[in-house]
Amino acid sequence: MLEITDFQKIGIGLTGFGVAFLFLGVIFVFNKGLLAIGNILFLSGIAFVIGYERTFRFFFQQHKLKGTVAFFGGIFLVLFGWPLVGILIETYGFILLFSGFFPVALNFLQRIPVLGALLSLPYISKIVDR
Repeated sequence: MLEITDFQKIGIGLTGFGVAFLFLGVIFVFNKGLLAIGNILFLSGIAFVIGYERTFRFFFQQHKLKGTVAFFGGIFLVLFGWPLVGILIETYGFILLFSGFFPVALNFLQRIPVLGALLSLPYISKIVDR
């Protein structure tokens, strides 16, 4: 059994709240306050879950530098008042950074009973199986 420390539990909560605030910020017409809080919570949550050193190593690997620059550049644009442009650049950086994790996440989602059935529908499965 995998042991989860208290810091990791806090990190999971922070990451979840960060994603929720980012979602609300997009829903409320790119509200820069909600987006900024969501970004800060998301980053601090990741740091708590995997640790500060591993977070630093993850973001500053040589082959992920382009994604890191785009991700943090988008965050700074959101913080300085350009929420729409910032979130678009941040999304591009997020895709570059976490693209290696997407197949693992999809594989996990396909094993969940209700979601697995939805993901195996004909039109959706063509997109998912790519």
